[in-house]
Amino acid sequence: MPRAYSASGMSSKNATEMLFADTAAIERAARILKEGGLVAVPTETVYGLAARADDPKAVARIYAAKSRPEINPLIVHVRDLDQARELADFDVVDAEMLAKRCWPGPLTLVLPLKRGANLAPAVTAGLPTVAIRVPEHPVIRELLAKVPFPLAAPSANRSGYVSPTHPSHVRATLDRQVELVLDGGDACKEGLESTIVAIRSNRQWVELRPGPLDLNALHDELYEGMDKQGPITRKGRVGETLEAPGQMASHYSPGKPVRLNAMDARSDEFMIGFQQYGGDCMLSKSGDLVEAAAHLYDCLHAAAASMKPRIAVAPIPDEGVGRAINDRLRRAAA
Repeated sequence: MPRAYSASGMSSKNATEMLFADTAAIERAARILKEGGLVAVPTETVYGLAARADDPKAVARIYAAKSRPEINPLIVHVRDLDQARELADFDVVDAEMLAKRCWPGPLTLVLPLKRGANLAPAVTAGLPTVAIRVPEHPVIRELLAKVPFPLAAPSANRSGYVSPTHPSHVRATLDRQVELVLDGGDACKEGLESTIVAIRSNRQWVELRPGPLDLNALHDELYEGMDKQGPITRKGRVGETLEAPGQMASHYSPGKPVRLNAMDARSDEFMIGFQQYGGDCMLSKSGDLVEAAAHLYDCLHAAAASMKPRIAVAPIPDEGVGRAINDRLRRAAA
């Protein structure tokens, strides 16, 4: 049975451990999760705040620790496609093909929730769909292999703030709210949260959140010769319902005003540079968008910690992963 935790969310030790993510630490993390605790764990996208997805009390602790709105569903992380099939309906056209093509990796599929799926209701925020993925990072994969349940794991930060790509970022907002931080260093090679796509009828892909995986390029690869736009549509929201994380208008906030497409910085601004536009923190001097994505949250954290009260960000090309970077920046500036 999961261990009972106090209203503050901490066990009797009432302190957050940080351990290098070796085998012993991962085994300790598995024990904490089995008892209903919270563990911050590196993934290839950002650090996630993990809890067992089948335990309502453990999932409630995620929402409480993050101060996350209850209408905002969580992504479920699973070991493999077989475990995913226990939770989601893969009969939707293209779903299994995309899973086999992109997993493990930074793609989240939003699919019909399978009848009888053993998930806490809060994971899906009461929706008939579930957001699910198989992560690629070896630490969370080893952790998933040591527990018999899937993991709900949103970003390990306070809701609405800049996502964490280093254990120090986790400590900055969630210290004493989590039992253990698995320290994987700068382990988040993608640097941005996963691409989220909902699969509708008639092979319609609805991009709910852009991310490291370029859906246009993937669609062109899978359906060569079809209209390049194909059935892909993009929506931040569907009606008034949040179908997946990252759809709120204001998100990823550094807590300061953010000015986008800045050619240079004003005297009171921390400048985040790109290519020919220099700055206090550079996303990529060479103009590499993949490198820029990996550095984005580090630069936003540095800007948040700066003495300067405002932030300026250089123009970022709105193509490839640049679309995801600009999505995060627009929400940070909202």
